[in-house]
Amino acid sequence: MTGRTATTTARPADPCCLVIFGASGDLTHRLLVPALYNLGVAGLLPDAFALIGVARSESSSEAFRADLEKSLPKFATRQIDPAIAKKVLGNVVYVQGESDDPRTYEKIGRELSRIEREQKTQGNRLFYLATPPNAFVPIGCHLGQSGLARQDNGAWRRIIIEKPFGTDLASAQALNQKLLSVLKEDQIFRIDHYLGKETVQNILVLRFGNGLFEPIWNRDHIDHVQITVAEALTIGRRGRYYDATGALRDMVPNHLFQLLSLVAMEPPARFAADAVRAGKAELLDAVQVQARDEALRNSVRAQYGDGFIENHAVEAYRQTMDVKRDSTSETYVALKLMIDNWRWAGVPFYLRTGKALRAKLTEVAIKFKQAPIAMFRDTPIDRLAENFLVLGIQPKECIGLNFNAKIPGPSIAIGGVGMMFKYEDYFDAAPSTGYETLIYDCMIGDAILYPRADGIEAGWRVVQPFIDAWREVGAQGLATYRAGSEGPAEADWLITAEGRRWRPIA
Repeated sequence: MTGRTATTTARPADPCCLVIFGASGDLTHRLLVPALYNLGVAGLLPDAFALIGVARSESSSEAFRADLEKSLPKFATRQIDPAIAKKVLGNVVYVQGESDDPRTYEKIGRELSRIEREQKTQGNRLFYLATPPNAFVPIGCHLGQSGLARQDNGAWRRIIIEKPFGTDLASAQALNQKLLSVLKEDQIFRIDHYLGKETVQNILVLRFGNGLFEPIWNRDHIDHVQITVAEALTIGRRGRYYDATGALRDMVPNHLFQLLSLVAMEPPARFAADAVRAGKAELLDAVQVQARDEALRNSVRAQYGDGFIENHAVEAYRQTMDVKRDSTSETYVALKLMIDNWRWAGVPFYLRTGKALRAKLTEVAIKFKQAPIAMFRDTPIDRLAENFLVLGIQPKECIGLNFNAKIPGPSIAIGGVGMMFKYEDYFDAAPSTGYETLIYDCMIGDAILYPRADGIEAGWRVVQPFIDAWREVGAQGLATYRAGSEGPAEADWLITAEGRRWRPIA
């Protein structure tokens, strides 16, 4: 089918100045500036736009602008139009300073005043914290206390915070408390770039925009749900960070729980930020908080050993630079969760994520209950296809449906078939970084894709028993798996114990 170019009636974002803390880092160069360029191509970046980069390293505005101009073609998702690049990078300023130094914010304030006077950005300010998590509180508090984030005269002031938002329930609660003491909830945008992907956003449209699916989206028709975020990459040079974090903290309270909440939430009263965010938080609050023994029984954690990924040798996790040789930090985690509400009572949700696996794959698979087979009792059960609705997110954005059909011939023989919808077959959507929608939404004040404080804390409340149980037992129960495999055998046991099986990672 011929692709159709996506059309939009979206308006350009409000005039504003974007202030990026940690502007010298990879996130700015690889993702944020290319995303701003794509917004410019789409006509969604305001004419009155300026960018202030803040970092500790010595530099000048001219050198910082030249650095961004050099890196943009390298990381852009499309050919560069010089006129649009000039619009994005034509008003760039660099501020050198420490995140906990009040003088840094004085310098930022002077630059903002000048930009707002000369570039007519109307006092609208978007602060992006592309920094390590230990800088979130100092920056947030200084922005609040200095008055830089104070909203007045109709101008908005908003803050985007990268993950991880806390390292456990207590730290997430403390972080929320600190930030909300100087900022309002509607000013804080906790970003999860997974929510910028088209297929993730399409979950809401698939469920609530079609009369076909929602009537069967419940315990009466669904057997179980699998959510998989598999990565072929190793931890690379992130040994120090990863060994202090692990796969559970790194992926589950944010990426996997965002997918879980979109798949399982109740229909919101309206498609608006407050209603959708409330529905997601309510769903996470309904996930069973497990006792210690339940948490151990319903979880698997593992580390990858040496192996091969696409014929390249991979060293074991514990042999990686900056990883302790006796580390108990997991590079793979699988969980079985239950949701205590009418819609999902008795339906298990299986979540898994890991590094150094066979392939890169992110998908949500909804397994429907098998139909009675009395009519086809002569057909071997293993010949019947399992009825899966699969939402592919990476590497292919697609939606697939597996079902049974009659094999051509004079006898009644049944075989499994599949239907597949691929975005690329229907829409000529240009490649993106995944940040475009999220940055634009923040610029127009639409928080529908951003989790709220109560949703963040509800997620950590579910995860906390696993953190505590694993800490208590130490290395006991820590499994291993070969790099380039589909994960540890123990993860198979987690799901096969109830007569189910994981979908292949391929």
